[in-house]
Amino acid sequence: MPNPLRTALVTGASRGIGRGIAIQLARAGFGVAINYAGNQAAATECQKLCEKASPKNSGARFDIFQADISIPADRRRMVAKVTRAFPRLDLLVNNAGVAPSVRADILDAGEESFDRLIAINVKGPYFLTQAIANHWIGILKKEKPGSFRPQIVTISSISAYTASVNRGDYCVSKAALSMLTPLYAARLAEYGIHAFEIRPGVIATDMTGPVKEKYDRLIAGGLTPIPRWGTPEDVGRAVSAIAENRFPFSTGEVINVDGGFHMRRL
Repeated sequence: MPNPLRTALVTGASRGIGRGIAIQLARAGFGVAINYAGNQAAATECQKLCEKASPKNSGARFDIFQADISIPADRRRMVAKVTRAFPRLDLLVNNAGVAPSVRADILDAGEESFDRLIAINVKGPYFLTQAIANHWIGILKKEKPGSFRPQIVTISSISAYTASVNRGDYCVSKAALSMLTPLYAARLAEYGIHAFEIRPGVIATDMTGPVKEKYDRLIAGGLTPIPRWGTPEDVGRAVSAIAENRFPFSTGEVINVDGGFHMRRL
């Protein structure tokens, strides 16, 4: 009996890194559940790009699902719809995240932005992963051992360990998000569910657009050993390698996609 089509849920997939991940997974033959919070036009554009990238006659589906992952009712609704549309979900990619609306010195920053970032960047993926993991465990209890190997990928940031004093709320949220991977990796290994963190560096997206000149100068000055901006495709390729089970004896790992930024150098 042929293996069922592999599928992935990618949160925040309408633009930027999420879109790059969705397209790369489509190119690898996956169907993709494309989550977006508010920009339906961008999600529809991502859907079309995935259809174009997908191998001919793959049978892959690319459906869009609106949900704000910080809202419990939205998460429940999305999980119910995605698991009905894609009964076999092989991969969860926790990508959705936001930056502060205004960069503010940590001595002046208020609580509203902090609460917003923690809700979207930490609470949302934490409880979405819980819901999907429980869905998978229910399936795995009925499956032949080894026949189904679902995986979790969480997209964090170099801001998990790099202090930016004018966006402390973002750094704190990404540092907290990094703990999600070892927690779920440890808890779910007994079921054959593996979890990974991908830690992007300076990636060319809408989010980094306003600081492009600053990072152009830093990169030219040696910020990263690989002297260029990263792209959403760079991150997508790393996700695809995990999705294709290239690391069967690994879990809880951090994969840096940052041009070598993480290395200490003299």
